[in-house]
Amino acid sequence: MNNRFAVIGGGSWATALVKIVCNNVEQMNWWMRNTNAVEFIKKYHHNPNYLSSVDLDLEKVNVSSKLKQVVANADVLIMAIPAAFLKDSLSELTPSDLKSKIIFSAIKGIVPEDNLIVGEFFNQKYAIPFSQIGVITGPCHAEEVALEKLSYLTIASQNTEATNLIASKLACRYIKTITSDDIYGTEYSAVLKNIIAIASGICHGLGYGDNFQSVLVSNAIQEIKRFVDAVHSIDRDIKSSAYLGDLLVTAYSQFSRNRTFGSMLGKGYSVKAAQMEMNMIAEGYYAAKCVKEINKNYNVEMPITDAVYRILYEKMSPAIEIKLLTDKLC
Repeated sequence: MNNRFAVIGGGSWATALVKIVCNNVEQMNWWMRNTNAVEFIKKYHHNPNYLSSVDLDLEKVNVSSKLKQVVANADVLIMAIPAAFLKDSLSELTPSDLKSKIIFSAIKGIVPEDNLIVGEFFNQKYAIPFSQIGVITGPCHAEEVALEKLSYLTIASQNTEATNLIASKLACRYIKTITSDDIYGTEYSAVLKNIIAIASGICHGLGYGDNFQSVLVSNAIQEIKRFVDAVHSIDRDIKSSAYLGDLLVTAYSQFSRNRTFGSMLGKGYSVKAAQMEMNMIAEGYYAAKCVKEINKNYNVEMPITDAVYRILYEKMSPAIEIKLLTDKLC
């Protein structure tokens, strides 16, 4: 397998992934849509909008706003575009542009309208075989990667060769990698933990304490297990870091955008006001609606997800919804 890498996206995770991959490659490509940011990076060697403290080695990184060119010059594409914008961002690409490419998604969301996790999106829209698709998940926040604090990444794919390749390129002094073949479970779990983090933030904003948060999160991992088992039933340990660990860091961390978003809702912000104030994407907002639609096919009991959906999309009172939720947890 050839080793020409490209990161697709311009946000925090994309910047963190570029920083990590640079440790293990001689040359790589990086695409972002924002041409002003591209020129800034070329001149000053850091991203002006995200993780601006990270110095980028431009002797190794070719940064460009020309998507087709970047894709053509890579064998392995790491996707780090928010799921809500993925379809539009890649609109100029055709299946022939992505033929034979290995695609790994570091996206923690579902493509809206299509209600597809990212792997399914590339399989259905670009005819990429699942053997050429993989997932990069946590538990890991980009902000701690920027600080070079020890972090773990889970690399999942049905293609063992591709899994091992990506794991080797992401492993470094401050990153340890774990491999898995559970592309459905790891990706859906990464989506669901963002919804749970919104719930955790709402509870924090409403004044609920750590005692209740522990009950919320312990119920949440059971909710995630019920859903991923219904979607793709295989032998998986839901207590491992790819599932429980990722949930914990997203529900509790100061760096969690979804928790921050939820906390603002709990403190009285409207959904729109919270989104405008953050000026960042909380993937769980879009995921709550998508999962609600997907679950119509499975009818899994998901009281926490349902409560978040009603708060976000039916404008129900956070205080009332969480009070009702407390009677459903154990």
